Amino acid sequence: MKINQLTDWLPTTNKEVKLRGWEELDVILFSGDAYVDHPSFGPAVIGRILESYGLKVAIVPQPSVNDNLQDFTKLGTPRLFFGVTGGCMDPMVSNYTATKKRRDNDAYTPNGDKGFRPDYATSVYSKILKEKFPDVPVLIGGIEASLRRVTHYDYWSDKLMPSILETSKADMLVYGMGEQPLREIVELLQKGVPFSSLRTIKQTAVLVNKNEAIPKNKNWDDVEIHSHTICLNDKKKFASNFKVIEQESNKLKANRIFQQVNDRTLVINPPFPTMLEEEIDASFDLPYTRLPHPKYKKRGPIPAFEMIKFSINIHRGCFGGCSFCTISAHQGKFIASRSQESVLREVDKVANMPDFKGYLSDIGGPSANMYKMKGKVQSICDKCVAPSCISPVICSNLDTSHKPLTELYQAVDKHPKIKKSFIGSGIRHDMLVPEFNKNADPKELDDYTEEVMTKHISGRLKVAPEHTSDPVLKLMRKPSFKYFHKFKERFDKINVAKNLKLQLIPYFISNHPACEVEDMANLAAETKDMGFQLEQVQGFTPTPMTVATVIYYSGYHPYTLKPTKTPKSKKEKDEQHRFFFWYKKENKDWIRKTLNKVGRKDLVEALVPETESKGWKSVNLKAVKNTFDDAVPATATNSSSDSRRKRKHKSRKKRR
Repeated sequence: MKINQLTDWLPTTNKEVKLRGWEELDVILFSGDAYVDHPSFGPAVIGRILESYGLKVAIVPQPSVNDNLQDFTKLGTPRLFFGVTGGCMDPMVSNYTATKKRRDNDAYTPNGDKGFRPDYATSVYSKILKEKFPDVPVLIGGIEASLRRVTHYDYWSDKLMPSILETSKADMLVYGMGEQPLREIVELLQKGVPFSSLRTIKQTAVLVNKNEAIPKNKNWDDVEIHSHTICLNDKKKFASNFKVIEQESNKLKANRIFQQVNDRTLVINPPFPTMLEEEIDASFDLPYTRLPHPKYKKRGPIPAFEMIKFSINIHRGCFGGCSFCTISAHQGKFIASRSQESVLREVDKVANMPDFKGYLSDIGGPSANMYKMKGKVQSICDKCVAPSCISPVICSNLDTSHKPLTELYQAVDKHPKIKKSFIGSGIRHDMLVPEFNKNADPKELDDYTEEVMTKHISGRLKVAPEHTSDPVLKLMRKPSFKYFHKFKERFDKINVAKNLKLQLIPYFISNHPACEVEDMANLAAETKDMGFQLEQVQGFTPTPMTVATVIYYSGYHPYTLKPTKTPKSKKEKDEQHRFFFWYKKENKDWIRKTLNKVGRKDLVEALVPETESKGWKSVNLKAVKNTFDDAVPATATNSSSDSRRKRKHKSRKKRR
């Protein structure tokens, strides 16, 4: 077994640079995360990619911004550029809850300590570097930069913000996954092309001064969206921008986007094609130590690393296009899957780690069951502008075969050191329902579901129906809740047949655009009917680059430009969220009063009757992650289908 040396990590100090015998660095990276040399941590991936091009690369993780700023100057001036990222999460999501309270911990910092990542970290780091090294190019990337590349609503300041290129003073932005644009950037710089001339590289964005000519590219058509100034003054026009941005982000042959930002022009070049199998394999096959830098040994474990330490990421991208989710905006709609051989090589590395006990915590991705899925006829995908391949229905051109994934699981489990491999990523349950996934082979779907239930979960299966209201689900780009019922029927059937005693864990969201108090009451009543006592819940958090956030700020749906109501006040949000916890004593009287006020005595009777039915038992669905204890059986009486139909009919009448 190889014993790691300090030089196996990218250097973080001058001492480590000298240990490698380097006198000068080509690129210096700054990151809002602690340095974990692992393929699930973006800053490490970028560092290793640059290293693979023969560059001398160092990384400064979580530089201090509260002292004399020596962390920004200690490694000197790089030959090519500085690279800056806020980390694996948007720093505002990392630092604050949905109610804008500062979090007590940071999962990407040793010991979970807070305070090591500033708010808006990318802009903070970049501005410091431009002040200290005005002549050195600064290249920004990562999720914060990617999702803030155009005029966007910032929930935490409650303001409309311009492109992060404007606020950060950076020279260039790479959006999405960075391997492909970085390769072209480095190749051109190595040929002697000045950084300032790099204006037509795919998947990058730059600000062009008014006295400069817009670079020409005969292969691209151009589209202009409303300026930042217009967006500040007209919420509907801001909303209309998003349709263009989302569609161009998801096209295989996209247009270049222009936006006026004050007296400059923001130029967003089209994205690269989806990574080929050999390209994504090459990224994951780089010589990661898969461990945090040794400098953190005395500071405590890094929670985010501990969570994924024994997990395997098998693909990128998500074709779900959920209105509240940023995955497709950053990773893309089309799936980039690793080869089975690459996955098995990583499994072998994990299996030979000294503290590995035989359990893989996750074989997954953004959605666990999209591996190897793509369009059957590529020319159809080439013309498509739909943001989702499975909403409102599953595209007839989408190959949703789960066979390659089932075979991958079985190949992983043949490794002699693997006792059990778990699926910790969320599974798209709707794709496993033949009534929704009409073009799939029902037996193949059942085979996959049975494989997961019998071999890859520990008592609990996570799925995300998100809501029960069809109007809310339609806006979310999620299927009707009836398909969750269908999936639960199949889940229960396998549970009984195999004597598994497993639990189904559904995730739900409150306060989403189009959601009203009665929708939440119906959600509570319907899930109670099914025997669920919910705890895996969250309030909607507006994050940049989502349909739901555009609606939250503007009040308009970006595709229809029709007014759409959203809960915004603290009172509205608290009241909606409260319905999740109907079973708590302190909520019962409030629920009765609220529902009686709107004439919904049927929901009062369903949720908080004066005499609770003795035959009903709840299931406490408390968050449990990767536990290997015995499963607790789910207990639920038959759904009260008649009362549920009456409630839904009454709810529809009120909406009309």
